[in-house]
Amino acid sequence: MANVFISHRKDDTALAERLAGNLSSAGHTVWFDEWEIHLGDSITERINAGLEGSSYLVLCYSASGVTSPWISREWMSTLYRQLEGHGVRILPVNFGGSAPAILADLKYADMSADWDAGLGQLLKAIR
Repeated sequence: MANVFISHRKDDTALAERLAGNLSSAGHTVWFDEWEIHLGDSITERINAGLEGSSYLVLCYSASGVTSPWISREWMSTLYRQLEGHGVRILPVNFGGSAPAILADLKYADMSADWDAGLGQLLKAIR
């Protein structure tokens, strides 16, 4: 099974955690900030370790966007690693918004229209 990093804004925590639970139940190893960063941990260190160990970054976006400093760093660093040939993929998941222009050509799982169908597409993409 795959190592999956869930990237999301705080506004989307409930939906992102639901998705993380679905992926975990399907047998994938999921890095989700609420599960992986504990009191006293270095946030930057924990996120970096999660990103480095992941084969997939699931980029969750909504009407809240993807422009917070943390989520931007997560997907931008993953895009750089992908372009450098590191075998990591960005899988966009739409909770009801627009992806960044640089990722607009990527097919996304539309969780806002039909959660189960979007989840099925995402699970199919994660090998």
